[in-house]
Amino acid sequence: MFLNYLKNFFLKRILKNRLHNVKSSMFTDSILTIGLLIDESYFFEKDDLIKELVSKGIIESNITIVVYRDKLKKKEIYSQPTFGIKHLNWKAEITNPTVKDFINEKFDLLISYYDVEKAILLTITQNSKAQFKVGFSSIDKRLNHLMINTNAENYKVFVHELFRYLKILNKI
Repeated sequence: MFLNYLKNFFLKRILKNRLHNVKSSMFTDSILTIGLLIDESYFFEKDDLIKELVSKGIIESNITIVVYRDKLKKKEIYSQPTFGIKHLNWKAEITNPTVKDFINEKFDLLISYYDVEKAILLTITQNSKAQFKVGFSSIDKRLNHLMINTNAENYKVFVHELFRYLKILNKI
């Protein structure tokens, strides 16, 4: 337990040093593919969130999901690719091949659906090759291009605001 706390402390420090070198990107295309990074430690309605995105016109097969959990059970079978803190080493490198593929995939939109800063989630968001990143305003402002001021339990408000701003920016 203490080692996980210490590991998170050092990893956040490494990540904050990396955030000084963030480059802004120009994004002019419309959104077709979505990467969805969910913290399932606090938010359990991921299926409802996906249905809400589909109801706004996104094709379900174009949504790629990766789920984070604080505690992984060895014998439990998960419906989506799931990872935990054990998949992050002391050098802030991801060891899970599924998560590595998620990071390297070039999404049109990455939705970082977590409102509590955790080192592994921040690392994935920062290293992602997504062209446009969206998250909550409670997370470090340098990680995302668009921040929505709500909490994770209000997924309908989040999706509504997201698509409202995407229409303003001519992304859909």
